[in-house]
Amino acid sequence: MRYPEEHKEQTRDRIVRAASRRFRGRGESNVAIADLMQELKLTHGGFYRHFDSKQELFAESIEKALEEGAEKLLSVVKKARPGMELECIIGVYLSPEHCARAAEGCPIAALASEIARHPRAVRVRFDKAVRDFAKRFAKFLPGSTEGERQRNFAVLFSGMSGALSLARAVADEGMRRMILEGARDLYVQSFCSPR
Repeated sequence: MRYPEEHKEQTRDRIVRAASRRFRGRGESNVAIADLMQELKLTHGGFYRHFDSKQELFAESIEKALEEGAEKLLSVVKKARPGMELECIIGVYLSPEHCARAAEGCPIAALASEIARHPRAVRVRFDKAVRDFAKRFAKFLPGSTEGERQRNFAVLFSGMSGALSLARAVADEGMRRMILEGARDLYVQSFCSPR
C-alpha cells in the first residue's frame, strides 16, 4: 500500500518531534531508535525510509527544537510592552518552568556539550540553526550595528544557556533558584538597562 507524499512528511515530522523531546530529556546516547519507533508505533526498519542515520535525525531534531523555541519566545514577546521584549525573553528563558522541562526546552542548554562531540556535518547544521535563531532575536538586543547585536546575542544566549544547564544539574532547589534569579538579574541589568 502506497501512502501519499504528505503522509511520509507527517510521519517524518512525528519522528523528529518525538526524537527531539527524547534527545533533550535524556541525551543523545540514551535514545535508542528501536524504542523511539516502537513508541510511535512504527517499524524500526521504517526509520531508514526517512533518515540515513541517527546523527541525521539528531541534527534535524535540534534544528526543529530551535525553530519551535524561537516561535515560543516570539509569542511571549508579542505580549510584552514595547521596549520590554528582551527583558521578557530573559525572564521566560531563565524561568523555573523552562528549567524544569528540559525535554521541551532549549536544545542548546540541554545538548551543547554533546553537539560539540558530533561530526562536523552535525555541527554545521547546528551552526546554521543557531544563526537563524539569532537573526530572529538580534533586533531586541542593544547595539548600533547588526554586528554588535549579533555579538550581544552570542554573549547573552551562551550565558543564559550555561546558567540554565547548570541550574538543571544542581540537586539543591535553593541553589537552582539562586542561579536562575542571579543570571536573570545580571542579564536584565547588562542588556536591558539604558546606557
